Amino acid sequence: MIKGKTQTGFEYELNEKVLNNYELVENIAEIEENPLAITTIVKQLLGKDGTKRLKEHIRDENGIVTTDKMMKEIVDIFQNSGKETKNS
Repeated sequence: MIKGKTQTGFEYELNEKVLNNYELVENIAEIEENPLAITTIVKQLLGKDGTKRLKEHIRDENGIVTTDKMMKEIVDIFQNSGKETKNS
């Protein structure tokens, strides 16, 4: 498992196998043509529970989970996934 924390304080755990999933790479490549692929990417990366926790973490005072905030968090997770503590 790879554990980390985003710049905004969201704590996550990633299964290393998920990062080595070719279908995840395909979905990332598709995001330019289909921005809605982000929903699949987030679920593949964090799982159902992690996705729910992230949405609650970035929800604003009006109850909105903005796409901008979600993208920033996911980019942060990808950028730091190789730098964080690995615990098997």
